[in-house]
Amino acid sequence: MNTITIHFQNPEGTAGARAVEARIGRTLMQAAVDGGVTAIAADCGGLLSCATCHVIVPPEWQPRLPGPAGDELDMLEMTAAPREAGSRLSCQIVLSAELQGLVVRLPTTQY
Repeated sequence: MNTITIHFQNPEGTAGARAVEARIGRTLMQAAVDGGVTAIAADCGGLLSCATCHVIVPPEWQPRLPGPAGDELDMLEMTAAPREAGSRLSCQIVLSAELQGLVVRLPTTQY
């Protein structure tokens, strides 16, 4: 399997999830941009310098991801939408086969 499906939910976490096929080894941010998820601005292109690829990972998916490193934690302090327990920068999440079906919620704003 070279691709997985990722589901991007609206800010309320309700119906309307957009499914995106993504190549394993790409970042979640790259998958969102390639898949036309316009709520991911990705202004810095994944260089960990803007926090405009903010997503919220639901509790049931958090244990499947490596924890955020110090630089990501620092940038999460700069998100436009309030930071939540599952807040992550999608440029720092590398997709693997274990993340098949991953669901993330989009924040209310990136700016």
